[in-house]
Amino acid sequence: MEKKISSETIYEGKVIHVTKDEVLCENGVQSVRECVQAPGGVAILAVENQSILLVKQYRYVVKEETLEIPAGKIELNEALEITAARELEEETGYRAEHFKKIFTFYPTPGFCGETLHIYEAEHLTKVANPKAMDADEDLMCFFLNLQDAYQLVMDGTIKDSKTIIAIQYAYQKAGW
Repeated sequence: MEKKISSETIYEGKVIHVTKDEVLCENGVQSVRECVQAPGGVAILAVENQSILLVKQYRYVVKEETLEIPAGKIELNEALEITAARELEEETGYRAEHFKKIFTFYPTPGFCGETLHIYEAEHLTKVANPKAMDADEDLMCFFLNLQDAYQLVMDGTIKDSKTIIAIQYAYQKAGW
């Protein structure tokens, strides 16, 4: 296990906190770790009639439109299931009767301490007047046949890790 010798805050933002830490490795070597801390997020796997609910949005940092399952960051002291319900409604205009946690994972543990949780949403209903999206969000939601979504994972079109995990889970659960 590595032991922290010192830590310096490099950046303190609205969403992330970045530090530069000096560490002592188990073998006695000193090294530097650049660490990103984030509040974590919840992603929602919603499958109805063999089709998965996806959102299409432009992601500035990768400079392209991505296909993703709905997701969002956890607000301070917010229960994960509340985050899942809020994000599903804000991003897609749907509510679910029930949420079931299926995975927790670290998307990029080499430098980022963020944790993502994937919830399965069951029994969707369209909301007449859904909660508004965040002001900086511009996305389109749609259902895609699960087999087609799986093919988009396999051909490299879908690159988002949470979405790949969710689609592979749903595909296997469907028995294909």
